[in-house]
Amino acid sequence: MRAALHLIRSRMDRFGIALSGLCLLHCVAGLVLVAALGLGGEWLLSPEIHRYGLALAIAVGVIAIGLGALRHGRRIPLLIATCGFALMAGALGVGHGFGEAILTIGGVALVAFAHFLNLRHAC
Repeated sequence: MRAALHLIRSRMDRFGIALSGLCLLHCVAGLVLVAALGLGGEWLLSPEIHRYGLALAIAVGVIAIGLGALRHGRRIPLLIATCGFALMAGALGVGHGFGEAILTIGGVALVAFAHFLNLRHAC
């Protein structure tokens, strides 16, 4: 049972890192495509994408980092992820633009780092 939980948590951490990377790519591509080319604004800057993405990131983080914290007893990944989620949630309230991108990218980076730490502590 422990091995199965470890495998699930490990895969969720890896998925969380990949999801963070996709979010980062979305932010950068959105800024470039909309600002430079005027393309895809209605889709790339859609508030629904950001809300669903945040919900998915929180769900993956709670499962992976939460299980990791219970297993290895270290709270730092949980604290870092919580700060990242707070930045990402704050980005939802500032409206589209540079400020939103900075908050989201900072939040995503913190969450990815928390997943990385969680993987390291699990070994």
